[in-house]
Amino acid sequence: MSNVPSDARRFLRRKAVRTSNEVDAIANAAGVVLGVRDEEPAFELPGRLFEQLPFAVYVCDRDGLVVRYNRRAAELWGRLPKLGDPEERFCGSYRMFRPDGSLLLHHQCPMADVLRTGVSVRQQEVHMERPDGSRGIALVDIEAVKDREGNIAGAINCFQDITERKRGEEAALRLAAIIESSNDAIVGKDLNGTITSWNGGAERIFGYLAEEIIGQPITILIPPDRQEEETVIMGRVRRGQRVEHYETVRQCKHGRLIDISLSVSPVRNAQGAVVGASKIARNITEHKRSQAQVVNLAHEAEHRTKNILATVLATVRLSHSATSDDLKELIEGRIGALAKVHTLFVESRWAGAELHRLVTQELLAYSGERGARVRIDGPAVMLEPSTAQTAAISLHELATNSAKYGSLSAAAGYVEITWSLTAGGRLSLRWVESGGPTVTPPTHRGFGTRIVENMIGQLKGEVRFDWRANGLRCEIALPLA
Repeated sequence: MSNVPSDARRFLRRKAVRTSNEVDAIANAAGVVLGVRDEEPAFELPGRLFEQLPFAVYVCDRDGLVVRYNRRAAELWGRLPKLGDPEERFCGSYRMFRPDGSLLLHHQCPMADVLRTGVSVRQQEVHMERPDGSRGIALVDIEAVKDREGNIAGAINCFQDITERKRGEEAALRLAAIIESSNDAIVGKDLNGTITSWNGGAERIFGYLAEEIIGQPITILIPPDRQEEETVIMGRVRRGQRVEHYETVRQCKHGRLIDISLSVSPVRNAQGAVVGASKIARNITEHKRSQAQVVNLAHEAEHRTKNILATVLATVRLSHSATSDDLKELIEGRIGALAKVHTLFVESRWAGAELHRLVTQELLAYSGERGARVRIDGPAVMLEPSTAQTAAISLHELATNSAKYGSLSAAAGYVEITWSLTAGGRLSLRWVESGGPTVTPPTHRGFGTRIVENMIGQLKGEVRFDWRANGLRCEIALPLA
């Protein structure tokens, strides 16, 4: 090995990390191949040198013809180019591309540039395509080889496959982008509980900027009455255990408390030892509030269902008739009135029923053309459910009685329903019939009358029937609060 240049001998003892001196040493050896160095008698040595190098190497003469390459170069190219072939100028790669994806023709490649200018290329990225269609990424270092007069005699390209490294870098960048754009707080901390990383989600949830909180203890986010949770969590992390979906409360920058779901995972070093923790915190305040609302709605639905059933039961118990068919008709009519008002409850999300819509709905079957037989007037009033149910049943009973015996039983008859609000916070509703047959006051209270009186009395309201000759007048007073 005494004829091998000293630079090249030193290179063989090093790892595959190229420096400018090392590329120069290989270029020095390549000078022997190209016949421009004093060591020309040692021609066979560079061939063995090239095969032993831990990276790909190939040599071109001044015309760009490939005159030597090693096994690693052939592996990266995926082919064995013919030495000295004019069709194989500048590079043995099947096809090349720039990092932006554009095609890089052989006569435009870095080797061609070095042979044309004599200017070395360092750490340039080139994408290579093999004959089978697979691609790789190479980092090239090219050094011009010159004769004694300084003329370019050729060049040597030392290149290495960085495909996996680039993929790892791209994956790391994608992961970093995902972490930064996540709506969840993703926080890193060491085993002492000191915050080491803080993403955009953490800023949005807790209110601290990264520069404010990195280096601070994680306990800054934990309310005083929950400080012991961190000890328990970090104890599990030190044992290599995960903490998943742990629901707790944390404190934001200005003291506001929020409900969160925590997942904490141990972070290990290259040797597998736990060196810290990664915490994902999801703000579940709205979710918890929604859960509470669902529970409240379930209780409310249960309460309202019981009220509905109680109203239906009372309606049935107060319904009497001489025949079963008449009884069936009475019950169906009263339950139908309840069903109509409950449709309004659903539309208002159980806030109640607007009185004008309620009256219009209950009297729709009797309105006649253009509503001439039913005249409705009064201010906008929202009745809460129990009051609305009572009003619906009362209007149904009044309308049914009028259709049988009162003004709505006559072609020219009509009814006026008006209402107003009193100073005491009560609703005053008036039912006035006109144009019907002459009315004779009843000798006893009918079941319909008793239903109306009973339901209004349960709400601490008042009802008064005035049987005038020209039509019934009914006044109903109901509390609104």
